Amino acid sequence: MTTEAEKELFLAIRANDAGAVRELVGRDRALLTALSPMGVSPVLFAAYYRHPEMARVLVQEGAALDIFEAAAIGETERVREMLDADSALLNAVSPDGFSPLGLSAFFGQETVTALLLSLGADANAVSQNAMRVQPLHSAVTGNHASLTLKLLEAGADVNAVQNGGFTPLMGAAQNGNAELVRLLLSHGAGTGAVNEEGLSAADLAQEEGHGEVLILLAGPPARS
Repeated sequence: MTTEAEKELFLAIRANDAGAVRELVGRDRALLTALSPMGVSPVLFAAYYRHPEMARVLVQEGAALDIFEAAAIGETERVREMLDADSALLNAVSPDGFSPLGLSAFFGQETVTALLLSLGADANAVSQNAMRVQPLHSAVTGNHASLTLKLLEAGADVNAVQNGGFTPLMGAAQNGNAELVRLLLSHGAGTGAVNEEGLSAADLAQEEGHGEVLILLAGPPARS
């Protein structure tokens, strides 16, 4: 059960209120290890709400980063230290179901991603939650093109299917990210797949009005 102080902390993080976060933690250091209603730490909660500065405040206040938090906020040396001490953490699973690589991919942490891949992290690790996403899906969702390339070069399945039948190409098409669509197509992404609603990448691009992506998905014009 979440206490009132914990509720105040997570509300302050969501509001990007560094002063309130420092004040609350100053009164109760145990808040640094509290869990949000979604089951994640204050540092990860800040990362999910796209408030990296709040994550830094929590670290400054004494939050001890685990492998997942360090991967999410780009603390490469901390990740390296923990893996040197315990290599089993490389493909461990966070409380909300993601590997360190999945988190670094989602948050666009290229240096951490490169380190994890160099140490043999599973580029096709499926999240242990309802989303069933792989790191490539996460990188595409975040529109991280260069990180997507790193994953593809490390053997990530370009046609991996997540919950709902979505492929990375569908995600890039729906987002209207022509750069990512080109990249995925150049690595063998199939345009014929459909999701559980029967929609292809082209259908999703059309729904969102992404004309450039539709042209890319149609391929080169036929030669006479």
